Amino acid sequence: MNVALIIAGGSGHRMNQDIPKQFINIYDRPVIVYTLEAFQKHEEIDAIEVVCLDGWHDVLRAYANQFNITKLRWITSGGATGQESIRNGVEYLRNDCADDDIIIVHDGIRPLVDVSVLSDVIAVCRQKGNAVTAMPYNEQIFKIRDEDSTCEYIPRETLRRVATPQAYRYGKLRWAYEKAFTEKIGIYGSAYTNTMMVDLGETLYFAKGSDRNIKLTTKDDLELFKAYLKLEENTWLK
Repeated sequence: MNVALIIAGGSGHRMNQDIPKQFINIYDRPVIVYTLEAFQKHEEIDAIEVVCLDGWHDVLRAYANQFNITKLRWITSGGATGQESIRNGVEYLRNDCADDDIIIVHDGIRPLVDVSVLSDVIAVCRQKGNAVTAMPYNEQIFKIRDEDSTCEYIPRETLRRVATPQAYRYGKLRWAYEKAFTEKIGIYGSAYTNTMMVDLGETLYFAKGSDRNIKLTTKDDLELFKAYLKLEENTWLK
């Protein structure tokens, strides 16, 4: 079974809106519905779990009914941090998932996930045991020597930008979160599942990424999302 674990437990303070950013309406549907529809339409996704902000569970269920998200099977509450939210989602699946099931972790505020990206992350995980969406880094990166100078750079060929979706076998994912929270490894600050896995000594494998797979963090990101939705594909581009 392939299960999408959608993280939508944040309050979105940086967006400075009256409601959580995953529930902001864009062209008559909330952001989270765009995200859910991508997984609903993908033939390899069997079920969806959403880790949702407390007080919004009923709203999410109503939206799922309105927009025919029939694969939504579980809704559970988020935690105080992103890592706590993901752990809550992983633990909630304890009685429903087998160790070999594939769990696809994805940010609810990345609504433009592409079909081919989802397909590749599942395929790589099936073959390697895990998969992390990644893209080349196209800018030059320099290390700071002091406030306004440098004498060292990092070759960009050695770098990758990683994002969600990420995929893991359920047994390994559950083991990792139990160990990380017991031993306080890889759970603080900006830590995410991928960085936690590396902190625990695991090797990660890259899967296909997309520049369209933006994360909606600021109001400018919302405008970019709206532009993508209105953009007509240029068929003359190869």
